[in-house]
Amino acid sequence: MAISRVTIVGAGVIGEAMIHALNRIGLQNSEITIKEKRKERAEELIVRFGVSNSELQRSQAILLAVKPQDLEKTLIEIGPEISDGTLVVSLLAGIKTARIENILGARARVVRVMPNTPVLMGEGMSAISGGKSAIGEDIAWVESLLSKSGATLVVDEELMDAVTATSGSGPAYFFGFAEAMIEGAKKLGLKEVDAKLLVSQTLLGAAKMVSESGKDAKTLRENVTSPNGTTAAALAVFDSNKWNDIVFEAMKAGKERAAKLAN
Repeated sequence: MAISRVTIVGAGVIGEAMIHALNRIGLQNSEITIKEKRKERAEELIVRFGVSNSELQRSQAILLAVKPQDLEKTLIEIGPEISDGTLVVSLLAGIKTARIENILGARARVVRVMPNTPVLMGEGMSAISGGKSAIGEDIAWVESLLSKSGATLVVDEELMDAVTATSGSGPAYFFGFAEAMIEGAKKLGLKEVDAKLLVSQTLLGAAKMVSESGKDAKTLRENVTSPNGTTAAALAVFDSNKWNDIVFEAMKAGKERAAKLAN
């Protein structure tokens, strides 16, 4: 599907990441429009990237990256500018395609995406679901866009809340764990700069092993854990505090919150 003009509505972290993603698939910044209610933020991106701040009528695709609570107001404002058959890609957590379709009607073909912040580094994870009016070419274009900024996965929309709790919120879980490890290392006597290097490279290497070694996480964990060794002693503390249960309950809470956002 040939799309040569795109508007990004909402220019926060994900919105800015989408500028980079569009560049990676060959769109020039002159072909990208942004709409952002914060005047200073809009001016910042216009100056930095050379994107425009014009009307939506010429856009063949619109990427929605506003806050979920701003959805209705935003769609009511921009709705009259959206041409019939425009592809609307929602990057909003918890918002179902039907909710957008009900507001915009037949003017839009809606695709829902749950990205995560590592798209900023070109290492994101984005799950994709098509709405009732979306066609295969729409899904293919969105996959093409987001595959330049990490991995993609097409899922049934009913699974999107679970995706949100897994990969959408997932980076924060790892950031929190890294933060705790760095603080723990400092308490054990390491300098902060050294602790950060040790933890960040350890997480990076471990993630690469999960992704590329061909072994599952359980096997990799067992390979590091010698009986009665240092790793076994550390993991025993996690197990005694029901580590798996804590992780599941946290993810369940995230999934339930995503479902509430949808309503």
